[in-house]
Amino acid sequence: MTPLPHPSRRTLLGLAAATPLAASGVLALGAGTAHAADAAYVMAYFTESTNLGDGTDYGLHLAVSTDGLNWTPLNQNNPVVTPTQGAGGLRDPFVLRKQDGTFVVLATDLKGTDWSYNSQYIHVWNSADLRTFTGYHRLKLHDMVTHSWAPEAFWDAGRGRYAVIYSAVDSSGHNVIMVNYTTDFVTASAPQVFFDPGYDVIDGDMAVGVNGVNYLYFKRNGTLVGARSTSLNPGSFTPFTQGVAQGGTEAPTLVKSLTSGTWWLWGDTYTPNGVFYAWATTDLAAGTWTAVDQRTYTQPVNSKHCGITPITAAQYTGLLAHWGAPVWNRLKSYNFPARHVRHSGFAGRIDTYPVEPYKDSLWKPVPGLADASGVSFQSVNYPTRYLRHADYAVRLDVNDGTPAFAADATFHRTAGLADASWSSFRSHNNPARYLRHYGYALRVDPVSTVTERQDATFKVGY
Repeated sequence: MTPLPHPSRRTLLGLAAATPLAASGVLALGAGTAHAADAAYVMAYFTESTNLGDGTDYGLHLAVSTDGLNWTPLNQNNPVVTPTQGAGGLRDPFVLRKQDGTFVVLATDLKGTDWSYNSQYIHVWNSADLRTFTGYHRLKLHDMVTHSWAPEAFWDAGRGRYAVIYSAVDSSGHNVIMVNYTTDFVTASAPQVFFDPGYDVIDGDMAVGVNGVNYLYFKRNGTLVGARSTSLNPGSFTPFTQGVAQGGTEAPTLVKSLTSGTWWLWGDTYTPNGVFYAWATTDLAAGTWTAVDQRTYTQPVNSKHCGITPITAAQYTGLLAHWGAPVWNRLKSYNFPARHVRHSGFAGRIDTYPVEPYKDSLWKPVPGLADASGVSFQSVNYPTRYLRHADYAVRLDVNDGTPAFAADATFHRTAGLADASWSSFRSHNNPARYLRHYGYALRVDPVSTVTERQDATFKVGY
């Protein structure tokens, strides 16, 4: 079998502003039915840098969000648990809230990008709270000489069992979506073909019971396509949408807003590597999607092939308290939202995500070196260096301990000049000037025009 190309699945000073917990609602989601108490989301993913170097980790990573769009990585974006069997790594993790309110985590048994590695198993963990993980094992799904990619699960009420869907090559010679049924994720029924439209498909993601209709989104030829059925029977789904894509896109993830009628469709690109895009609709039945403004969402750094599940406010708070939020931030450009502040050759600039090496775009905000009510930006990978201006150009220089350096490296955070919900940074020793980009290079300049205000506006996040 020849695999599809790159077939992955998916505080200082209050700098990372808190988002109010969302109101709740009862919703049907691919990762299980949302409950009335749900007010936030958890994202499961693995990490992979563009060169498979620093920032690549094939363990289970988690992030949380109150709005489903902006994410706080947990455990400093390090894994919370790592497989010890099979390939010793995972891809494409998925979190399901089971009928008893506890969670099960499923993932592809694959470490790295050896697409010739065929595993008949998937990784499984149980968890009461996503803080501790128990009962780790692998679940065997088939005896075929093929993979078991991108496992997900949903509750099939008619059968009284969970359905585990995944991608595998069957006797047709191309990838189809298979299904096995289980009550305990320890043993499973024999595999069946769940969805075979006659061409290669991988990365199935479900939304179950939406106004009496079930939706399956999948990857076809680098696009995300939807199928639907009024039943959950294998073979009953029919494609009904045009493909949605941004470059080569895979790993569709359907997410329902907890506060409105909006649905989001997340997709993960493999060209360039690992960039998430989001589309929105208020009518899932129509199957038409509109690209979401990149200003409104930010993915965890180096994240790949995510799964998103609703959680309660208490679970959200518990996860943050247990695993902790990052000690670093990223700064996103307002008028070039695909770009983040980074250093390159010790010069400050904004560059398109993903940044390589990725730590060039991570900043530890500390109390201002010249005024503790301000902020200075300490480099994560060069901790003796700080962003400072010299002749109004912004550089990453070693702190020499002088008052002049401290003043050059201190900024005062204000409401965003182009959007008050974002942030701008006024120079401490040149208070008529603000941190801004010009030709993608960072400077401190006077700001007066609409464009200059946009250049000087940033989102502080992760």
